[in-house]
Amino acid sequence: AAAAGVGAGLADKPGYAGSFFTGVLASVVATPCTAPFMGAALLFALLGGLVLNLMPCVFPVLSIKALSLLRHAHQARRETRLQGLAYTAGVLASFSLLAGVLLALKAGGSEVGWGFQFQSPVFVLGVAYLMFAVGLSLSGLITFGAAAAGVGAGLADKPGYAGSFFTGVLASVVATPCTAPFMGAALGFALAQPAPELLAVFLSLGLGLALPYLLLSFWPALQRLLPRPGAWMERLKEGLAFPMYGAAVWLVWVLAQQAGPNAIAIALGGMLAIAFAAWLTHHSHGARPLARHGGRGLALLTLAAALGGGYLGVSGDNARAASAAPLAGQAWEPYSKARFDALRAEGKPVFVNFTAAWCITCLANEKVALSSPEVEAAFHKAGITYLKGDWTNKDPQISAHLADFGRSGVPLYLLYPAGPAGSASSGDRTAVQVLPQLLTPTTVLAAIDHASVQSLTSSLAKE
Repeated sequence: AAAAGVGAGLADKPGYAGSFFTGVLASVVATPCTAPFMGAALLFALLGGLVLNLMPCVFPVLSIKALSLLRHAHQARRETRLQGLAYTAGVLASFSLLAGVLLALKAGGSEVGWGFQFQSPVFVLGVAYLMFAVGLSLSGLITFGAAAAGVGAGLADKPGYAGSFFTGVLASVVATPCTAPFMGAALGFALAQPAPELLAVFLSLGLGLALPYLLLSFWPALQRLLPRPGAWMERLKEGLAFPMYGAAVWLVWVLAQQAGPNAIAIALGGMLAIAFAAWLTHHSHGARPLARHGGRGLALLTLAAALGGGYLGVSGDNARAASAAPLAGQAWEPYSKARFDALRAEGKPVFVNFTAAWCITCLANEKVALSSPEVEAAFHKAGITYLKGDWTNKDPQISAHLADFGRSGVPLYLLYPAGPAGSASSGDRTAVQVLPQLLTPTTVLAAIDHASVQSLTSSLAKE
């Protein structure tokens, strides 16, 4: 009702963006609830989208959104609201496109899930290039925000709307490596539903991601608390380039996990070519026609070489994935269906961690909780075998295990207690504990204690 009320308020405002947003919201609210959990799935997706704004993968783009809001906060109220609507339109259009791609892949028999596109080294390399180019734009080396986002310039009379739309698209792209609370169940449910329900859940997720910025653009009382624009904004804009460079560095690391160490050289070479093309374009302005056209032509050739070379270098048989074997001293083993079945056949307790190098939530949980000395000691004391399933690249066995628990992506943490030989299969929910998506050492230790009590109770019952 609250979300629909926002849409009703926007419907009275001029501009195509308001009509677009109201139509999208109506499609979300009016989607037939053919399944009993559809309402809960929409609510969880909305809440998950809201929480995504607090996740580290969205931090770089949050800085751009904040700067954009500062620029428009003291303009006419209608202008500020239209900027918010343009940003929201970018987010919703991106999530609609993602839902469409998922539907097409499902129809073709492919196994898909949240963040599936990051299983492609080519996609990861492309996003790394994008983050680097946005950083160059914020540094003032290229006018990327207006030029590249100009593809949407027809949406509005002013290029600023295209910039807001593009920022919404960018926020959607960088949000996909993260999984927030509430999202897992909603997305798992959506991927098992027909097209209208899946689209509605994805639009609810996108609405949740865009909602804080949208409400702020419509709330004058909060806008008055923002500082006045000034020369400091240019320095801030340049400083905000560094989170984008940091995101590019992280994506290059992910690429190395997928395609091997040679991919690092390919990615860095491509970024060098992008920077060189930006330099050529910058110095072509104001030059004589022959020099200007020659510089721009060379810049385009350089970009084509970066993109083409990157594609050929990290795709297909040219990619060499990094080894998934644990380092000496690490307490986990690589997950395989055969190893899991063998352990369960012996009745041994097993902890399964389904993760991916591109999943920031997964990496944070491993660093904060699963790698802590007290948790490792508790695993050893309880005799629990720790299996790590790496979903960085496609793995049908992991996808099937995720599907057993209604999940479409990582992270997923499962703790199977000790029991009689052959007492549980991968999808048996009668005894297994499903841990939350955000872990702390206390959470894991409590689950281990509970599993020990389960095992003891089961043993006493048989006696």
